[in-house]
Amino acid sequence: MNIYLISYYIHVSCVLLTGVLFITRGVWMLRDSGLLQKPIVKVLPHIVDTVLLVSAISLMFQTQQFPITYDWLTVKFAALFTYIVLGVFALKRGKTKTHRLAFFIAALLTYGFIISVALTHYPAWVFS
Repeated sequence: MNIYLISYYIHVSCVLLTGVLFITRGVWMLRDSGLLQKPIVKVLPHIVDTVLLVSAISLMFQTQQFPITYDWLTVKFAALFTYIVLGVFALKRGKTKTHRLAFFIAALLTYGFIISVALTHYPAWVFS
């Protein structure tokens, strides 16, 4: 198996794993679960997201596709930033549970949008 396929499969696996972890933490947050305080729950998402970022950078250089040069990748990058901000407010910074739920739903919709852009390489399909 070549390095591109390895990077690709690592990236896709981390995308799925980070989504599962985010959903799980979001549900636990809404239920006020003590599981959110477990060390593994606090550390694992950062490890997965770091591997995800490294694999994304690896794929960018292997394919020579960079943000700004490719519209779909620029949109994906901007949506990723939005997803991170929404996720922070969903899991930590939201003042009330209602606010956190709204941020959680918005983050999930953004996560889905990022995946759709990655699959189609078309940044505006949802708006057409």
